[in-house]
Amino acid sequence: MKPRTHMCGQLRASDIGRSVHVMGWVQRRRDHGGLVFVDLRDRTGLVQIVFNPTVNAPAHEQAQQLRQEFVIAVTGTVSARPAGMTNPNLATGEIEVMVHQLEILNEAKTPPFLIEDEVDVTEAIRMKHRYLDLRRPRMQQLLRLRHEVTQQVRAFLNSRGFLEIETPMLTKSTPEGARDYLVPSRINPGAFYALPQSPQLFKQILMVAGADRYYQIARCFRDEDLRNDRQPEFTQIDLEMSFADREQLMTLAEEMLIRVFKTAAGIDLPTRFPRLSYAEAMGRYGSDKPDLRFEMPLHDVSDFATQSEFKVFKDAVAKGGIVKALIVKGGASIPRSRIDALGETAKSFGAKGLAWVKITGEGQLESVIAKFLIPARLLGALPGAAAGDLLLFGADKPAIVHDVLGRLRLLLGEELHLIDKAAWRPLWVTDFPLLEHDEAEKRYVALHHPFTAPLDEDVAQLETEPLKARAKAYDLVLNGTEVGGGSIRNHRREIQSKLFDLLGIGKDEAQAKFGFLLDALEYGAPPHGGIAFGLDRLIMLLGGADSIRDVIAFPKTQKAQCLMTDAPSPVDPEQLKELRIKLDKLD
Repeated sequence: MKPRTHMCGQLRASDIGRSVHVMGWVQRRRDHGGLVFVDLRDRTGLVQIVFNPTVNAPAHEQAQQLRQEFVIAVTGTVSARPAGMTNPNLATGEIEVMVHQLEILNEAKTPPFLIEDEVDVTEAIRMKHRYLDLRRPRMQQLLRLRHEVTQQVRAFLNSRGFLEIETPMLTKSTPEGARDYLVPSRINPGAFYALPQSPQLFKQILMVAGADRYYQIARCFRDEDLRNDRQPEFTQIDLEMSFADREQLMTLAEEMLIRVFKTAAGIDLPTRFPRLSYAEAMGRYGSDKPDLRFEMPLHDVSDFATQSEFKVFKDAVAKGGIVKALIVKGGASIPRSRIDALGETAKSFGAKGLAWVKITGEGQLESVIAKFLIPARLLGALPGAAAGDLLLFGADKPAIVHDVLGRLRLLLGEELHLIDKAAWRPLWVTDFPLLEHDEAEKRYVALHHPFTAPLDEDVAQLETEPLKARAKAYDLVLNGTEVGGGSIRNHRREIQSKLFDLLGIGKDEAQAKFGFLLDALEYGAPPHGGIAFGLDRLIMLLGGADSIRDVIAFPKTQKAQCLMTDAPSPVDPEQLKELRIKLDKLD
């Protein structure tokens, strides 16, 4: 087969007069009298090729056979398009290729959907025929973006002295927050490997081993319920540094993202990312991953609530709760039916109800609870509120109020078009609680993971008030999505063992599950820390995709199935016998 001279999307007016040999897929064919026009496509774009019987009659006759997605090779001469026939929306729109020779490399059945970006087809059909879906220009663009981002990440970290080191895919099952995917061992009957939820333990071992600076574009696996930004197998930009503190790691991560966004997508991020503590983020925005592309903060009106005559407000504070409000600017014009619907939404988020007040004029309130409120006192507690605004209140335990109002804030931001879709607003969230209490299981659990170190000034709290201990943890949030998270690790065994004790992991269990790490910490482990970025989420945001399924070449459905290969699927009984596995299917 004669090698091609150009990709379809590479040809320009500077190539006019040149003989070229191009290959690709037929996007569409059009008969215009004696001429046949074909849009030929490869991953670089489209080029128009023309079959003229006066140029080559056999090729023109052969072109009548062409249908969508036929794979062809053509030799021809690049020509300028006739006056008035150029296409300014196409990179190759100034030229066309006059065909001298056509070779049909492969025919194609009629595809189940058009290979176009705006095709109206269900996601199930797209995923069943993923090899066709990936031919669409939009999907090709996302694949290129993913490639460019990973190359820029590697180039940046290589320039900073990091080593790219692979960690095992077959490892030990350890509790890390989600269910493991297990792999049976044929050689060791009854024993199982686990696919890694992250390289966490191995990258810490690498720091003990003296690697100093490690990174990996790491595949990770978690058996958990899926959603738009979650898959059973996903990719992390994973890195770890020895002899580094939080500031060094956060600064490095900022510099890396600034470079990646600029070089891969032409986006300028701020040279310094703002920071909020966990308490500040929750208190102001009701979320530990706030979207800063619009304001609408939460306002604490608990002091006002204790002085009001509204029993719901007073009782909430008396029981140790809080009362907070959202100010919806201009929201007094929102109809009552929509406000009632917001109340039902708040209930679905976990609230008992949603109190509301419209400020209809100077010192004038409209609401079913207005008679219990003194306008001057309410407006004094909310100096940002003015005539024409709507106030929405949450009154309950702090966690419920923050969650409900935080979610309503995002919903209203979208609904009222308050979010600047062209903006990029990164944010560091720091000083997370080290532990939280699981009310259902009546025990402490790690907010991030059990290897995160407490702040030096909070180490003593582990003995007295563990829930007040803050972590040396840091999450990077971008436009309301958590794209990365990391921490400084425990490099001393005694601190790590104390955390295991608080988490209810006894000495024997800790040795059985984490003994290799605990032992390593006794051989001169350096201070170290790291961070992991969700590569799929970054590409989703950069590429403007709605789901990480669009930025993964071969994703799974929300039921963790691959519709193209029909995985997972039953295996031959002989394979199970060889692995010493007997199925016990439950109804």
